[in-house]
Amino acid sequence: MSEQRAIVSVWRDNWQSSDYRKKCITGLILISFILLALPFFYQAIEQRNGIDFNDYLLEWLPAYDLSLFIFITIWSMTILTFSRFKQDPNLFLTFLWGFILINLSRFVSIGLIPLDAPKDLIPIHDPISNQFYGPKFITKDLFFSGHTAAMFLMFLCLKKRTDKILALTASIFIGIAVLLQHVHYTLDVIMAPLITYFIWVGSKKIVES
Repeated sequence: MSEQRAIVSVWRDNWQSSDYRKKCITGLILISFILLALPFFYQAIEQRNGIDFNDYLLEWLPAYDLSLFIFITIWSMTILTFSRFKQDPNLFLTFLWGFILINLSRFVSIGLIPLDAPKDLIPIHDPISNQFYGPKFITKDLFFSGHTAAMFLMFLCLKKRTDKILALTASIFIGIAVLLQHVHYTLDVIMAPLITYFIWVGSKKIVES
């Protein structure tokens, strides 16, 4: 009971700040619009012709269906990260703005860099995530890897040492898994943590300004 009172108290203290309320409400409105826009954007980019990209690593790697592993890893880490929000309102706000910036950055990068899907691509069966992309499975949301970026954002945001180790391990495993499933090019995965780091820095500045 005392822990619950402490959680309520820390959230009440943060919510009493008009600056925190403004950033939180603005972020929630933005992410709502982004989630509504996702199926329209990704269904549109799926219809366009893209550039054939020669990826020597993918040509060498056999394709495996790792959908179950990817699903369990991503949503287990999501549950862990969300469970930490209740104890740390600033963690929630930093992750929220980081996730907003990741999606906006992917809108821009995918829009500017049209790529055809890798050969031997095996669709990821994720009954939760796939609901946000529309009726047709999306194969051309390539540069940069959203799966890897989301995991790495969790690693950057989480504060406990064991949480960070889990999140970093998940980031590495997810990066490898999406390559083995041939749903991303090597460059998509390599660039995702680098781009996400700068996004995280930007989200911290938004929260702390």
